[in-house]
Amino acid sequence: ITYDGTKPEKEAREREARSSNGHLFTSLTVSSTTLCSSCNRSITAKEALSCPACNVTIHNRCRDSLASCAKMKQRVRPERPSSAIYPSDSLRQSLLGSRRVRSGLSLAKSVSTNNIAGGNEDSSGLKRILSQSTESLNFRNRTLSMESLTDDGEWWWSPLLEELQEEGSCVQADSWSLAVEPDFLQKLHKDLIKQQDVIYELIQTEFHHVRTLRIMEGVYRRGMQEEVMLEAGVVHTIFPCLDQLLELHSSFLSELLNRRKEGLVEGSSTNFVIRSIGDLLLKQFSGQSADDMKKLYSEFCSRHPKAVKLYKEVLTRDRRLQQFIRRVCRGPLLRRHGVQECILLVTQRITKYPVLIKRILDNTKGDIEEEAQSLSQALQLLKDLISSVDHEVLELDRTRRLQEIQARLDPRAQAEVQGGGAFRGGELLRRRLLHEGTLLWKLQGSRMKDVQVLLMSDILVFLQEKDQKFTFASLDKSPVVSLNNLIVRDIANQERGMYLISASTPPEMFELHAASKDDRRTWMTRIQQAALSCPSRDEFPLIETEDKALLRRLRADIQQKDREVLELLQERVTLFSDLVEATGRGGTEEGGVEVISCCSSSCRNLFRADTPHAPQAEPLLMGALSEGADKFPLN
Repeated sequence: ITYDGTKPEKEAREREARSSNGHLFTSLTVSSTTLCSSCNRSITAKEALSCPACNVTIHNRCRDSLASCAKMKQRVRPERPSSAIYPSDSLRQSLLGSRRVRSGLSLAKSVSTNNIAGGNEDSSGLKRILSQSTESLNFRNRTLSMESLTDDGEWWWSPLLEELQEEGSCVQADSWSLAVEPDFLQKLHKDLIKQQDVIYELIQTEFHHVRTLRIMEGVYRRGMQEEVMLEAGVVHTIFPCLDQLLELHSSFLSELLNRRKEGLVEGSSTNFVIRSIGDLLLKQFSGQSADDMKKLYSEFCSRHPKAVKLYKEVLTRDRRLQQFIRRVCRGPLLRRHGVQECILLVTQRITKYPVLIKRILDNTKGDIEEEAQSLSQALQLLKDLISSVDHEVLELDRTRRLQEIQARLDPRAQAEVQGGGAFRGGELLRRRLLHEGTLLWKLQGSRMKDVQVLLMSDILVFLQEKDQKFTFASLDKSPVVSLNNLIVRDIANQERGMYLISASTPPEMFELHAASKDDRRTWMTRIQQAALSCPSRDEFPLIETEDKALLRRLRADIQQKDREVLELLQERVTLFSDLVEATGRGGTEEGGVEVISCCSSSCRNLFRADTPHAPQAEPLLMGALSEGADKFPLN
C-alpha cells in the first residue's frame, strides 16, 4: 500500500520523527497527574511520549528542548556490518515467510535500529521485523521501568528480610511439639506438652510482632523517607511512636528467647522445656514497662484511623509511593504485610496476650503454686492494662472529636447563657466531651427541631449543622444548659421522650426526644452521671475571663515543663547507671574492690563542683550510682 511512499519507508520516517537527541520516544498512556520532565506541566494522554532508555515522560512538543539521552550515549557501539546482526539467508527467508516465527523473535537490549547499517533492499523486510521487535521490547522495558524508581535500590531491604528469616529459624515450626525431637517428646507428660505448646506460641507470636514492627521501620518508613521523600510529619503520622514500640517488644522478645536458651537440654539445640515464664510476664505488664505500654498503645491505637486515612490519601496522589509499594509487595512476605495490614496487626497485639496467658495458666500444674500465682497476677495486670488503654483511646478520640467540632464552629457564633454573658466556641476546649448525638428539641406547639447535642463535663450544648459548619442552635431557650441542679425525667406514655428540669432561678424545663427507647435510656443515664460529678461554679465558672484563661494556660505550660524536667532527670539517672556499668567492666576480678573504690572516687570527683554549695546535690547523684551498682553488680 503506497501513499507517500512505500509502507516501510513511512514507518522509518515515523520512527525518525519520534527520535530526538538520542531519545527513542514511544507513545504512552498516562494519568492526569503526570508532569512533563521538560516543562513540568501536566500531560494529557494524547500528547505523552516516553523514552524507555532514560525513563523520562514529556509532551510531544517538548521533545526538541530535552537534553540528550544519557543512557543511549553509553549504549552507542561502533557500526558493525549487517552480517554481525542479521541471521543466515535461510533463517531470513523463514522469518519473512512466517508470521508465527516472526512474532516469537527475541532480541537483547543492545539490539537497536540505530545499530543496523548497510544492507540492501532485500533486507528491508527483516529490518522491519527487527525494528518491530525492538519497539515491543522497548515497550516492555518501559513498563518495567515504570514499576521501579531506581535500579540501584530495588532490593535494598533484602538484607533485613534475610536477617529476619535467620532470626526466626528457632520458631519456624508450627508448634513446640513439632519443634522438638519425637523421642524427647514421648518422655513428657501430656499436660506439660500442652503448656509448652502455648508458651512456644507466645514466643512465636511475639517474634512475628517484632518482625512486623521491623518491617514497618526498616522497609516502609525508611522507603517513604529516603526513596519516596515524603515529609517527616506525614511519615510520623502514618507510623506514630514506632521506635518506642520496637524497643519495648524487642526487649521482651530477647528475654523470652534467653529463657528458651536456658531451657535447652544439654547436648541438643532443638529440645527445650521452659519451666517458668510468670516472672517475665509480671515484669512486662507491671511497673514502668506497663506504663510505657499504656502510653504507646493508647497513642498508636487512637491514631490508627487517621494513619490509615492519610496513607490512602498519599497513596492515591503520589506516584512515587505507588511505585515503591508495588515494588515492595512483589515478595510473598511483604505482600502479606502491607502498610495497612501492619498497622492493624500492631493495634491488635495487646489483645492477644490474655488468651495466651490464660491457656498457659490452665495447663500449669497445681503443684507449681508460685508459677501459677505469677501467671494469675500477670493476667490480672494485663486486663487492667487493656482496660486503661481502652479508656485512654476513648478519651483521646473524644478530645480530637471536640477539637474537630470547635474548628468547624462559626468563629462569630456565640450564645447567651442564663445569668448573662456570651458563651463562645473557645469555651468548649476547657471541658471534656462525655457523649455526643442527635436529639429532637420540642419547640412551642408540636414542632420538632433536630439538634446536635454535646454532653460536656458541666454543661449541655445544642448545635445546628449547616454547610459542614456548626453554629449554636436557634431555640426558644439558651442552647447552653448547666448541669448544676439539673434533673432528668422520662415522659409518661412516651418511650423516646424525656424532660430536663433546671432548678435555677427562674427554673426551666426542656423537652427532648431520642431516636429510640434505648437511645433515651443511654442519654438519661449519661446526663444523670455527669450531673452528679459536675463541679461547682466556684471551682469551675461557666464562662472564663481572659485573665483566668491566661492563668490556666500558664499553669498548664508550667506543668508541661515540669514533666519534661522529670523525664530529663530520669534519663540522667539512667546515664549514671550506665556509666557505673561501663566503668566496672574495665576492671579485673582480682582487683574488684579497688575498681569499685576507684569508680566511686572518680564518679564522685566527676559530679563535684568547686563551689561549697554544690555538694548539696551529691546525695542524690550518689544514690543514682548506688542504684546502678545494685542493678549491675561487678563480678
